[in-house]
Amino acid sequence: MLEAISFMGFEQATPVQEKAVPEILAGNDLIACAQTGTGKTAAFVLPVLDILTKDHKHETSVLIIVPTRELAIQIDQAIQGFTYFTPVQSIPVYGGGGGSDWDAEKRALTSGADIIVATPGRLISHLNMGYVKFDGIKHLILDEADRMLDIGFFDDIIKIIEYLPKKRQTLMFSATMPSKIRQLASKILTKPKQITIEMSKPAEGVLQAAYLTYDTQKTKVISSLIKDKPELTSILIFSSTKLKVNDIVRDLRSVERNIHGISSALDQEKREEVLINFRAKRTRVLVATDVLSRGIDIKDIDLVINYDVPNDAEDYVHRVGRTARAKTTGVAITLVNEGDMFNFKRIEDFIENEVMKIPLPPELGEGPEWKPIKIYDPSKRPNKKGGSKPGKKKFYNKNKNFKKKD
Repeated sequence: MLEAISFMGFEQATPVQEKAVPEILAGNDLIACAQTGTGKTAAFVLPVLDILTKDHKHETSVLIIVPTRELAIQIDQAIQGFTYFTPVQSIPVYGGGGGSDWDAEKRALTSGADIIVATPGRLISHLNMGYVKFDGIKHLILDEADRMLDIGFFDDIIKIIEYLPKKRQTLMFSATMPSKIRQLASKILTKPKQITIEMSKPAEGVLQAAYLTYDTQKTKVISSLIKDKPELTSILIFSSTKLKVNDIVRDLRSVERNIHGISSALDQEKREEVLINFRAKRTRVLVATDVLSRGIDIKDIDLVINYDVPNDAEDYVHRVGRTARAKTTGVAITLVNEGDMFNFKRIEDFIENEVMKIPLPPELGEGPEWKPIKIYDPSKRPNKKGGSKPGKKKFYNKNKNFKKKD
């Protein structure tokens, strides 16, 4: 393992690795909170592999549950690197593949790959078939636990845990620590140790800035940022919706031919191809939805651009965290229209930092003034779960002039 670590370029433990590895080796349950890009994957993979290689039985001993297929693939690739000189085997289990993928997953789940890295939905599909053998699970790891709960996997996780031995080590890694994470931890962890590393703050190496723009100016601003700048070899643009991805790609193709989009609208094979090309620098500009904001380890991204202000301040942290990973430097630019100023001010309050506002290039004209005032949308009002739904119309009442129908 030390030889593999050396080949992979690991020289010094990050803070989360330094604190998590001893606790895991000691057999403690653990809940660890650390921002993206701080080395969480190695923090749980390395100590678990150390335990497996000392007493290797070639049975399914480790189950890692993750929110997305991209993260499952990434973690499996990391494990393959760490285990290159060991007999330990792993397999990712995720949806979107063909029948041959299902058959390979079934063989691993029945005959016993040492480590299973799975998305909840796909794993439950196998569990429902009745052939999965999890009697030998000694380590359960939940990575990006907050993201899984955001997607709505709480009940799925509880169901999966019903198939596992009660005596096991459970590790929960998360970038943020909302109350629902603590609720889940109280159900599945036993006297856990807790680690918190720089919670919900962008990495120090990220230079953050914002342009105040009207929507009609956004594409022109991006063009000015990427045109005639060959030193920027890897650029990631985040859109709030997959519908906008194709529009952004089309609008920018006149200034950058080497641009592609990725979203859940693409099938799995195509998404993997796009990611491989971006990692290999064959694609210079990638336009993505939040499917890439967490859990995708793409190194050396020079520039991250938020085409839209994220609705959630924590999503902003994850987006800008795609650059300046592992103590490198990078630039994160956000385009803020007049309707997003209030949300952006909330992000600044959340990260406890006022983001620099850069004037637009003179040829683009003036943008909106910085007025972070909440704009009331009568078509929406908060619901009990924190989302929004159409506002209720008023109905006439003979005794009282008007009342809201609730």
